[in-house]
Amino acid sequence: MVPKTRYAHSGDVNIAYQVFGDGPLDLVYVPGWISNVEMNWENPRMAASLERLGSFARVVIFDKRGTGLSDRVSSYSTIEQRMDDVRAVMDAAGVERAALFGHSEGAGMCIVFAATYPERTRALITYGGFAKRLRSSDYPWAPDPEARMSYADRLEREGWSIWTDEDLSYYAPSLAGDRETARWFEASIRRSASPAAAAQLLRMNTYVDVRAALPQVRVPTLVIQAADDRDVDVRDGRYLAQHIPNVKYVELSSGDHMWWVSHQDEIIGEVQEFLTGARAIPDSDRFLATALFTDIVDGTSKAAEIGDQRWRDLIERHHTLVRKELARHRGIEQDTAGDSFYATFDGPGRAVRCALAARDALRDLNLEIRAGAHTGECERIAGKVGGIATMISARIRELAAPGQVLVSATVRDLTVGSGFRFEDRGTYRLKGVPGEWRVFAAS
Repeated sequence: MVPKTRYAHSGDVNIAYQVFGDGPLDLVYVPGWISNVEMNWENPRMAASLERLGSFARVVIFDKRGTGLSDRVSSYSTIEQRMDDVRAVMDAAGVERAALFGHSEGAGMCIVFAATYPERTRALITYGGFAKRLRSSDYPWAPDPEARMSYADRLEREGWSIWTDEDLSYYAPSLAGDRETARWFEASIRRSASPAAAAQLLRMNTYVDVRAALPQVRVPTLVIQAADDRDVDVRDGRYLAQHIPNVKYVELSSGDHMWWVSHQDEIIGEVQEFLTGARAIPDSDRFLATALFTDIVDGTSKAAEIGDQRWRDLIERHHTLVRKELARHRGIEQDTAGDSFYATFDGPGRAVRCALAARDALRDLNLEIRAGAHTGECERIAGKVGGIATMISARIRELAAPGQVLVSATVRDLTVGSGFRFEDRGTYRLKGVPGEWRVFAAS
């Protein structure tokens, strides 16, 4: 489930943040150039990577001032102001001392914070980080300042239309040609900052230079760098590792500037081992299951119509009936939120029968539900079942009309001879899921 977005006050600026995971230590993730905390969860790869961080830590993520869901600002934000934002988010989330994980431009903030507030910093982790963003004789691999300023001017003048599929290939070569991720990427940047705000941040980041703070970092540090990163040169990562005391350096054979793309297993493993002393051994890693999602149609309007107390009573009866059908059909309840259920089954036929039976039983309460089911590979992480199959099921449910049980072609094919009737409802592109999916109404 997507964490609730909350706000911390940093001076007169509201900073959007989220908290998730229930691990024994606190981890604050500081994003790169621009971000949107809610868009993170619309990309399956990034969502799964964040969930894995949450399997061993209590994770706090936020949008820096001027980006995402945080307040816009009218002038350049100094690194001191942005450090104050980190501290404000930590205070609001009840975090006394945390490991800081800085990606790209976020690494500089984390470095200065760790050097300034060692009493609040448990450890420092960077991925694709740099100490300086302006080329000089003693830092010759940094970007050319004129090229960066020219790009910022063009972005402000022409807007996000200048971004193309090639930008995804630049930041994540392993995703070249992945149209679904490219669409998410383009939507994400548009919702992360206006072109003028993004250009302003780019200009400011050009002058970031945290080299003086590197020797002052006294907390354990993990520097991770992709060897062929085209946005942040491998020499940036090596420079950090050479100038920060008590550091572990990991270099990956990748060109991906985004940490959650191609080496997420290795990166998350390194982070977990660095912070906890051991990597997780997944329980029966992947397995085939049928995921079923249901919810009540027009639940909000019905709640408003009958009042809070009667609605709570009705929801309790709803839950009792759904759980009764889950027990009858060997379904395992994975999660429930409000008026929705998520369950898994060891056979698609049982999932369809459960959904149909629950729908019919709930009509006696004058409640109409909708449902979506898909059979595919699931993954168990820290006792929770997730994976792309669960996202497909949830997206299929969103297509269902009141009283409909919609299923994927996979479910239909695996239940041949089970006595169900399937009506073709067409082919759809499911949000956040690659490819096209044929959907059927079961009865």
